Amino acid sequence: MAQRRVRVGTIRVQRTVTVRQTRRVTVTAVSQQSATTRPAIPSSSTAAPRALPTSHRRLAASAYTPRERELLDRVAEAVDHDVDRPRDAFLCHAWSDRDGAAEELFVALTELDVDVWFSERDVKLGVSLARQLDAGLRASRVGLVLVTTSMLESLRSGGFADQELGALLATNRVIPVVHGVPYEMLRRESPLLASRAGLSTETGSLRDVAVKIAESVLSPAIE
Repeated sequence: MAQRRVRVGTIRVQRTVTVRQTRRVTVTAVSQQSATTRPAIPSSSTAAPRALPTSHRRLAASAYTPRERELLDRVAEAVDHDVDRPRDAFLCHAWSDRDGAAEELFVALTELDVDVWFSERDVKLGVSLARQLDAGLRASRVGLVLVTTSMLESLRSGGFADQELGALLATNRVIPVVHGVPYEMLRRESPLLASRAGLSTETGSLRDVAVKIAESVLSPAIE
């Protein structure tokens, strides 16, 4: 009888150890899977600047004209010395461009992970438009001005685009994007804006311009 008790006890101990080991292995496997598929998301207060996708990082120096390089270097320096802001860019455009060139530039930038304040997506009904524009400007690291013939017409009439532009030009964080407008026309209509101009679609597309803007806006995250 004593021998039977010993054998039963041995079997029970062996079974207990096996169950515990199985549980430990299972927990470890789940933990490793979670760490792989669910990376930690930093809080907004400590999040590092988002990096530009690797395929679009560091265009060759020859991709920039001297005027473009001067403009983007100036903006990057201003952003580096500015306070932290939650949005990357504020897109200032003429109302009639909202479904055309402005939408195209917005899409190109967002595909490059640039967080753009765009009136067609961010303006809410029932809230003062002027206040929303002001809030969007203050929340953005840089201001993009899409300079088209429609924009120049809006500036002549003194619409909201004129007010936005005035606020943007008061800083060094403005990037004019000239699209379909000869430089001479821009200089006649707005000498101050022309003096800040650097990016143009004269020799490229809005997508090409978006990549250059992304490198400037997200430059702190690019090593």
